[in-house]
Amino acid sequence: MVQNPARRTALADAAIEVLAREGARGLTFRAVDVQAGVPKGTASNYFSNRDHLLDQTARYIHERLTPDPVMIAELLRAPRDRDLVKALVRDIFRRISEDRAGYVALLELRLEATRRPELRARLTEAVRDELDANVAYHLGQGLPGDRETVVVLYLAMTGLILEQLTLPEVLGTDGLTALIDAIVERIVPAA
Repeated sequence: MVQNPARRTALADAAIEVLAREGARGLTFRAVDVQAGVPKGTASNYFSNRDHLLDQTARYIHERLTPDPVMIAELLRAPRDRDLVKALVRDIFRRISEDRAGYVALLELRLEATRRPELRARLTEAVRDELDANVAYHLGQGLPGDRETVVVLYLAMTGLILEQLTLPEVLGTDGLTALIDAIVERIVPAA
């Protein structure tokens, strides 16, 4: 396989855009080549088959949605209380809202995983590992709550994000920060 990291990243970004716009069925090597503006056949030089493309795209989405360490370090200067959890959750929502295509592509991959057992296994492992890492991070940072707190917060925010990215008119945009704060208030115990 070709090892040009910049080209691989451009192809992964293109795959995310194709997934978000056309769904998993529209994700072809040719569609990725066109989206990336590269010669026909380029994507097939980087990904051995469609399953490899799906798998690598899923991994890259998680990288793309990873928070900026400088911003997180700045947030973590605050006391380890419910207000800090609110700030961290607002940051998650902001990042996902700013990378709508990335999260919609992840939703498309989740749907495709219902039809592809191998993808389901890899995606399940990746999402479980990320949730476990979030729990470990939350507890390791001394934030209020326990494992169940983080899991319930994850589920509530997943629902809010799904609603906002797919049917934004249901909740509108006014009051989303207050709604996120209310979710945290109801789930995360006081310090």
